[in-house]
Amino acid sequence: MTKTVNSQRTDAGNAVLWPGLAVTAVAIVVSMVISGLVPAVSALTAAVVLGIVIGNVPGFPAAARPGIAWSTKKLLRVGVVLLGLQLSVTQVLGLGAGTVVAVLLIVGLTFLGTLLIGRLMGVPRGLSMLVATGFSICGASAVAAMESVVERDDEDVATGVAMVTVFGTISMLALPAVLVGLGLSGGEIGRIAGGSVHEVAQVVAAASPAGAAAVAIAVVVKLSRVVLLAPMVTAVSLVERRRSSAGSGKRPPIMPLFVLGFLVAVAVRSTGVLPEAVLDGAKQLTTLLLTGALFALGFAVRIKILLRNGPKAFALGACSTLLVTVLGCTTMLTLT
Repeated sequence: MTKTVNSQRTDAGNAVLWPGLAVTAVAIVVSMVISGLVPAVSALTAAVVLGIVIGNVPGFPAAARPGIAWSTKKLLRVGVVLLGLQLSVTQVLGLGAGTVVAVLLIVGLTFLGTLLIGRLMGVPRGLSMLVATGFSICGASAVAAMESVVERDDEDVATGVAMVTVFGTISMLALPAVLVGLGLSGGEIGRIAGGSVHEVAQVVAAASPAGAAAVAIAVVVKLSRVVLLAPMVTAVSLVERRRSSAGSGKRPPIMPLFVLGFLVAVAVRSTGVLPEAVLDGAKQLTTLLLTGALFALGFAVRIKILLRNGPKAFALGACSTLLVTVLGCTTMLTLT
């Protein structure tokens, strides 16, 4: 009897999610179509914008909200784990010592510099931490990974994702025009794009004007930033645990399970046992999952709140973008 009751409750709980999951599925398809029609706009960017628009439509059916909220964390965490299959240790080492050192400097200095700028501007610590992580490592995926260990408001997550979308798009469009105009080589453009642009898809778009070889270099450099997500989240989690132990707050995990899963995925990819067909399929699935998750994150953005937090958040995003771009150019041109 107990088993039957529990089964009914589970079925009922799952049924509540279906309207939102259906909306998310449609949003994924629409975002992929938009990206196909306008290659300069990644599916992830299209999904965030679509989510913001739909989330602010008056009278949107309340029945869809639980499923969309479920998509925010579940899809993104699985997507982050699968993201690890795009990078192997061999690829990172193949970049050379100079490029690896440049990546470490870019990520570390951008993260710490953004936190300092946020403090000087009076931006809430949680929002500064999310922006610092997203801009220094891998955009919205990093924001979502960090939000699980840092004390922040729900609005901070949505604002951080919005900033990544806005300034990542600006960087994606402006950076290649400037770099090509300076007469830099394809390899130099690829390294700078990979070291300074926020999202993986935006990196591909930014490096494309310099050719396929530049794109290949840019993606590996970018993914070498992505692999720093795990140690960054772990380090911040340890700091947050010390802060919470001094007060009464809840202590975050030392390393969230999905971040551990990301590291395991990198290790599996590094063994070389997975065939290219599996890796290609995993890459496509990663894009679909992250697209759905970012639609859900965009859906949570309330324009009124975004406008209220807007001036300081936009100023922080602009300064952080300038910082990561300057660091990307100087370190990649001097150390590689």
